Amino acid sequence: MDSMKPWPAAMTTHDGATVGPGPADLEDLRVLREQFVDFMLGYKFAIDEITTKINILREDFNSKHEYNPIEHVRSRLKSVESVLEKVQRKNYPMNLAAIRENVLDIAGVRVVCSFISDITTIRDMLVSQEDITLLEERDYITHRKPNGYQSLHLIVSIPVFRSDRTERMPVEIQIRTIAMDFWASLEHKIYYKYRGEVPPNLRSDLAQAAEVATQLDAKMEALHRQVDRSAPARSGPLDSLDLGMLYNSLAAENSAHRATNHQG
Repeated sequence: MDSMKPWPAAMTTHDGATVGPGPADLEDLRVLREQFVDFMLGYKFAIDEITTKINILREDFNSKHEYNPIEHVRSRLKSVESVLEKVQRKNYPMNLAAIRENVLDIAGVRVVCSFISDITTIRDMLVSQEDITLLEERDYITHRKPNGYQSLHLIVSIPVFRSDRTERMPVEIQIRTIAMDFWASLEHKIYYKYRGEVPPNLRSDLAQAAEVATQLDAKMEALHRQVDRSAPARSGPLDSLDLGMLYNSLAAENSAHRATNHQG
C-alpha cells in the first residue's frame, strides 16, 4: 500500500491545448485516491483511540479525586490537500511511506486543562500506558516561544487494530491551560487576518498578553494548591475496603422496596 504513484498530470498537445488524463490515467487516479483514503483512515482511527483514552482518564480521575483536570478535548485530521502541500514544501518523497515517516502531525489532539500542574498529570497518565510510545516531546511552557506561545507538544505512536492488520500510528498531542489556549487562539486569528504581516504594535501587545496569561496561570495555580491542601484525604486502597456495610445497606434498601411494593 505504501508505493504510491505520482499524480497523473495534465498533458499539453502540439498546438498548446491542455487536456486531462486519459482513461488509463483516470484508473490510476482512482486507485491513488482509494489508497490515500485508506491511509488517512488509520490516522482517523488513531484520533479515536487517543480521545477514548483521554475520556477514560478524565472520568476515572474525577471518580477517584472528585476533580476533573481536563476542561475539554478537541481533535483535527489534516486534509489531503494540506498533507500533500506539506510534503511538497518540505521536499519529501511523494509516497505513503515517506509521509508516514516524516509528517507526524496528520492526526492531532488538543487537551485543555485548568491549571499548569494538570499538564504534567495528563502527560504522565498518557505516556505511562503500555501501548503508547512517546516519540518526541517539546516543552514550550518551560521554554516559551519568542512570540509568547506556550504549550506542551507530544508526538506519540499508538496501535490501531484494522480488520486486516495492525498499524502503529503517530498522533500529535498538545496540552495547555485555558489561558494558553485563549492566547494561542487570538494569536492565530490575528496572524491569519494580517496574512503573517502583523504590525509591530500588535506583536508587542500579543507579547504583553502572553505575559499576563503566564501570570494568571501562576496565580490560579497558587489558589488551586491552597484549596487542594484544605481538601479532606481520600480513603485507602480499594482492596482494603470492607464491603459488609455496603452490602447491609443495599439489602436493607431492597427489603424496604419489596415491602412497599407488597403493600401496594
